[in-house]
Amino acid sequence: MTVHSASDRKPNGGDKRERILDAAERVFAKHGFYNARVAEIARDAGVADGTIYLYFKSKDDLLISLFESRMERVNTTLQAKVDAVASAPDKICTFLNAYALLAKEHPHVAEVLTIELRQSSKFMKEYANPRFGEFLRMLASIVEQGQQRGELDDGIPPLVAARALFGAIDELVLAWVLGGKEKFDIVRAAEQLGAMTLRGLETPRRDP
Repeated sequence: MTVHSASDRKPNGGDKRERILDAAERVFAKHGFYNARVAEIARDAGVADGTIYLYFKSKDDLLISLFESRMERVNTTLQAKVDAVASAPDKICTFLNAYALLAKEHPHVAEVLTIELRQSSKFMKEYANPRFGEFLRMLASIVEQGQQRGELDDGIPPLVAARALFGAIDELVLAWVLGGKEKFDIVRAAEQLGAMTLRGLETPRRDP
């Protein structure tokens, strides 16, 4: 465990590690992971270049640590949101909407999570990704509980459903991030995804 001295802390209570993570988020989003320079992250954070390596082994390690930090916040927010509603269908819609709203409110985070992480071979090949595992298990648990209560079709494995739902919302957020000035309403798109997931694409049958 790393212990930070009092000299590491800013007057507002933020420590150097958090300042570096915040700076990395901005620089990665602005320049991309490959083009981002550690020296620029250090300047943005207001620390010496060498200070970065007191907290992170490499630029890849910094990116992974940024992912862990942001996904921890995402998971905490999503859990609180889904705990506030009762039925599994409502929980699924709430989960998707809350994830989309987080992307809308924190576009730099959305860009790092959807684009820049995929640029790191270390992240893609070597990182165990426990925070994303928590994310998927949360969503799979909603599906499983809904199946047990008879609210959802029990013919679909919960983890398969969770991965499919994540793949869909991740693609929407990716398209939104890449949309530039032509951004669509990501929260409304998440609502539509929830409706499509729960009702399907078929035209509702009407009684003769």
